[in-house]
Amino acid sequence: MGHVEISHLEYYLPDGRVLFDDASFRVGEGSAVALVGANGAGKTTLLRMIAGDTQPHGGTVTVSGGLGVMRQFVGTTGREDQRETPGALPADASVRDLLVSVAPPRIAVAAKAVDAAELAMMAQDDEKSQMAYAQALSDWADAGGYDYETDWDVCTTAALGMPFDRAQFRGLNTLSGGEQKRLVLECLLRGPDEVLLLDEPDNYLDVPGKRWLEEAIKASPKTVLFISHDRELLSSCADKIISIESGFGGGGSSVWVHGGGFDSFHEARKERFARFEELGRRWDEEHAKLKKLVVSLRQAASVSHALATRYAAAQTRLKKFEEAGRPEEPPREQNITMRLKGGRTGVRALTIEQLGLTGLMQPFDLEVFYGQRVAVLGSNGSGKSHFLRLLAGDESVAHTGGFRLGARVVPGHFRQTHAHPELFGRTVRSIIEEEHALSRGAAMGALRRYELDKQEEQKFESLSGGQQARLMILKLELDGVTALLLDEPTDNLDLESAEALQEGLEAFEGTVLCVTHDRWFAKTFDRFLVFGSDGRVYESPEPVWDERRVERER
Repeated sequence: MGHVEISHLEYYLPDGRVLFDDASFRVGEGSAVALVGANGAGKTTLLRMIAGDTQPHGGTVTVSGGLGVMRQFVGTTGREDQRETPGALPADASVRDLLVSVAPPRIAVAAKAVDAAELAMMAQDDEKSQMAYAQALSDWADAGGYDYETDWDVCTTAALGMPFDRAQFRGLNTLSGGEQKRLVLECLLRGPDEVLLLDEPDNYLDVPGKRWLEEAIKASPKTVLFISHDRELLSSCADKIISIESGFGGGGSSVWVHGGGFDSFHEARKERFARFEELGRRWDEEHAKLKKLVVSLRQAASVSHALATRYAAAQTRLKKFEEAGRPEEPPREQNITMRLKGGRTGVRALTIEQLGLTGLMQPFDLEVFYGQRVAVLGSNGSGKSHFLRLLAGDESVAHTGGFRLGARVVPGHFRQTHAHPELFGRTVRSIIEEEHALSRGAAMGALRRYELDKQEEQKFESLSGGQQARLMILKLELDGVTALLLDEPTDNLDLESAEALQEGLEAFEGTVLCVTHDRWFAKTFDRFLVFGSDGRVYESPEPVWDERRVERER
């Protein structure tokens, strides 16, 4: 069995700020450990250092056993230059490319050689290229490539419902985010690596997929270190919790290990904070006593020289006490305020008449009225994201029938995958200032409400997934939309941010349609539109989480 150990780890951001200082922890053999913390606290950076994508500035990282990695953004980033995102694939990547990317290095090297030899034969089919192709196939066999293809057949059948020979050349952009994640998870959990690093593996999974993941992690003998904000998953799987806490003592992030599971984590954290406060209170009391003693002895020594020695001793004691310093302050709590305003629209915000998504769902009718909160539920690949894209004005979504937006309905679309190539290379502040004609002061005020002011000079692609999500919600706020089309908005948000979003939606004066697999978040909605496994779309009075994969030819 493999393990992970970091010791006295140090890491500094490009602007010189401390992200980690003297972080240490160990993930023991065969354990499942959750890494939690606020968006931007450094969870993904920490996983990248363990994976070797990023080098620490101090300390050591030790990993025994093979290492399998699921990065936060699986597949493509939607931009040609992928260098900013470790593990990202080209925009035209296939299912085979994705499977190769998470296979051991020897498989990846042999696969690239086969691809190169095939391209050479297509360009010039001569004896030299044929011999090179034969050698590449031989190397592929020696590396165990054909055995992997057998395993990949099991993975694609489980994740996509089709064998590998049919799925391998399918474009990743034809798969939903959940299908891509499930495919990678199937591959890693069935693979030979003894240690798995999973960065938000539950994102984009439907509820049956999340339940499968919970059972798979519990049943796996592998050592698993994972990042998640899903409380059901944390409660079910985590043997212990490693909390990355930002702003510790006014500086970088600290690492605190809670030896119990998630169910006792919040109470233990409250008790820890209470101890910090008690130590600080005792230090203040002792400091006040020492200062008072020094003042009284100074006055007494001015009258009696016999007390001069005691006065000098008291001064020395106070100096040493102050040099030792006040106990560290507890980590700073987040304070996020979302002001999603909206505005009055026509009574019928959305009217759908015999709308069918070609190859996905059968025609259906629907009326959504101003102010309603509609949760769109169903399995991955059922067409929910296509539905929101169509309502947002994406004419490339094949459909029959039609829909009408009501008077004064201005839709704002939050995309599931954060694929925004138009924002790459731009800083957070410039995005807000330029796209919404705000002064620097107004832009910084808005960023401060979303806890993004310290990231003002960071480029969009360097933000954490949760920070990107918060920025996109802020853009919707500033756009003045009156109808929100939200595709898995809580997937990358930490718990505090998700709660802020819920409060923002409660105050929003408009209509909300939201695709979600977040069982806690869905409780706040008043209508439930379900994309069924038989291709029908129907309403339910309660959330429905057990819809199977859509039954269609694949």
